[in-house]
Amino acid sequence: MDRVAAVCKSVGAWYEAHRVELRLCLRATASAVLALAVAHLLNLPLALWTVLTAVILTQISVGRSLKATLDYLTSTLGGAVYAGAIGTLVPHASEVASLAALALAVAPPAFIAATNPRFSAAPVTAIMVFFGPTITHAGPIESAFERVAEVAIGALVGLVVSFAVFPSRGTERVIEAATRMLALIAQALPELISGLLGGRDEHAIRALQDSLGDAFARLNTVAPEVRHERITRLSAGPDPAPLLRTLLRLRHDLVMIGRAAVAPLPQPLQARLSEPLNRVAASAAEYLHASATTLKLRRGPAPLDAFEAALHGYAQEVGAVRCDGLTRDLPTEAVEHFYALGFVLEQLHRNFIDLARCVSEFSPSRRAD
Repeated sequence: MDRVAAVCKSVGAWYEAHRVELRLCLRATASAVLALAVAHLLNLPLALWTVLTAVILTQISVGRSLKATLDYLTSTLGGAVYAGAIGTLVPHASEVASLAALALAVAPPAFIAATNPRFSAAPVTAIMVFFGPTITHAGPIESAFERVAEVAIGALVGLVVSFAVFPSRGTERVIEAATRMLALIAQALPELISGLLGGRDEHAIRALQDSLGDAFARLNTVAPEVRHERITRLSAGPDPAPLLRTLLRLRHDLVMIGRAAVAPLPQPLQARLSEPLNRVAASAAEYLHASATTLKLRRGPAPLDAFEAALHGYAQEVGAVRCDGLTRDLPTEAVEHFYALGFVLEQLHRNFIDLARCVSEFSPSRRAD
């Protein structure tokens, strides 16, 4: 029984880790099967194009599917019309003329695709339309019309499947990416602050900062999906831009703390500030973990009282250090280091307040108000 329970737990953990990928797999499979069935039902001359389009446009979220569909349809229509015109107006009976006509049909769409990724399908469509008459024995104009129809049907199938089969909203992906980044910040912050009390290896600090940069890059990639859903009124979720700005500012705070953590505070200051700094770090990490949890569960913001109390205690100890004259004999660089830390912690406090406001925006009770 213990072995069965362990296997079930392992399978459950694997499913949770790959839930998004599995849903995309099911949607892509459903798109391929449904597209082929529709192509046969409508007796389309080249069902392959319909199936490929449906699978390509079945993206990981509804918002991304919408954007991919609009871009793909636009580039397909442009490439088909242009290649159909070239195939009709430019003679290509001989082999040399055929090569020249193909170059003329492909070059402009390829240039446009290189300058704007939205039109990446245009060169492929131009080639399909150009060689369409040799495959389906139709004229260039009829071949262009068939390609557009096949792509349009495939796009429609992909959108229907994206909406109907385990739909994934961009807001859910933003929340998932944001909670992961908050967890990373919660892990990194105490480690960076501990460097102020004993020094941290520069390579370890760089690794922490790189992981935060990668997490924000993933979040920044997902955020446009929500905007597409909001524009088409497919999502009633809040605008993720304020949350992204707040997380970016928190990332900058950790960059500043990381730069300071390369060199520890002078020993007299460490003796007085180690305990209040550790309380600040622990309460900050606790607040970040709690914010990640409340954001994921769509609840109100986490309480900030413990962090503010710890920060107040640190500020009081800093005042006592100054009154005792412990900074008078320190080198100028060490004093600047000391005061820069206080500035960063105050900035961190302001960004925590902004984070609470952003988390509350994702709460259903707040949106109902």
